[in-house]
Amino acid sequence: MAKDCTHIPGIQDVTPSALGCEECLKMGSRWVHLRLCRTCGHVGCCDQSPHKHATKHFHATAHPVIEGYDPPEGWGWCYVDEVYLDLGEHTTPQNGPIPRYA
Repeated sequence: MAKDCTHIPGIQDVTPSALGCEECLKMGSRWVHLRLCRTCGHVGCCDQSPHKHATKHFHATAHPVIEGYDPPEGWGWCYVDEVYLDLGEHTTPQNGPIPRYA
């Protein structure tokens, strides 16, 4: 049985914070995929990346919903309710070209 997400009303239109994972760019690290926080716009790397910065951002802030971001993929994930979300036409456009590090 599919579980509903109770955090959909809190999804914001955001401005991405960086052209890549904020923390990885600062430390010179590589990432696999990017995730965008739909509460504040933080750009972090996915859990297949060495540092898992998107999940670390969730644990530090409790911002529940991320968007698949490189390129915008049309889906989201709620960490709290553990469900995928179809963002449809509500995806966030990129601010510019994102470098590839995988």
